[in-house]
Amino acid sequence: MTTLSQISKSVQRHPFHLVDPSPWPFVASLCAFSCAIGGVMYMHAYVNGSFILSISFFCLLLVMFTWWRDVIRESTFEGHHTGIVQQGLRFGVILFIISEILFFFAFFWAFFHSSLAPTIEIGSIWPPKGINVLNPWEIPFLNTLILLLSGCTVTWCHHSLVSNLRNQSVLSLFLTIVLAIVFTTFQAYEYSMADFRLSDGIYGSTFYMATGFHGFHVLVGTISLAVCLIRLLQYQLTQQHHFGFESAAWYWHFVDVVWLFLFVSWYWWGGS
Repeated sequence: MTTLSQISKSVQRHPFHLVDPSPWPFVASLCAFSCAIGGVMYMHAYVNGSFILSISFFCLLLVMFTWWRDVIRESTFEGHHTGIVQQGLRFGVILFIISEILFFFAFFWAFFHSSLAPTIEIGSIWPPKGINVLNPWEIPFLNTLILLLSGCTVTWCHHSLVSNLRNQSVLSLFLTIVLAIVFTTFQAYEYSMADFRLSDGIYGSTFYMATGFHGFHVLVGTISLAVCLIRLLQYQLTQQHHFGFESAAWYWHFVDVVWLFLFVSWYWWGGS
């Protein structure tokens, strides 16, 4: 009877996952807060601002690695991610993407507030006087094509996963990561070639804040897709169980759409 009682207590009679206590949410919030402080210090040229930003960002990446490691272990090796748990995760990712939309909405609000009715302080014109804007049909347009192509390849990977075409899944996901790295490289080159900086008034601040945070999201999406590629090579993503990849793909499509609005607003309309 004792053995049967112990087995009865150890058997889970519901499809939900009661997560074990984890330090990572609290540690991640501290790292993100430190990144914000370091970023402000760096932008205002405080001593050791860049050092604090770099260390905080490295710690945040480390927390991301350990947290995702725990989630992968719970889903792949412990089998806690049942159908209803995956449904809850999907709602969580959707709410997260909605919050990201509102985050970028603030930058678009600042941009259009300043560009639709330019004040006398910036010469009553847009772009402001003295700003040499970037040509939208050079690197920005090329980056737009690269991101659109990466959206196609990540969709190709998703359909290959569902169809159980492993070789095509690996190839398409690898191409997506390569395109993401190429996009980031061109973005960094564009920053180095620009004649204006973050401190150059409302145009510089809105441009670098919006495109810079978009670049950060591209970096996060690239890391997510790279983790998915490693899991795919280790046979952890299957035809029926690949929500980790789905969430990364949704996030990547969000990054694509945001860039389209950035290109039309800042580069094309706002730079003419």
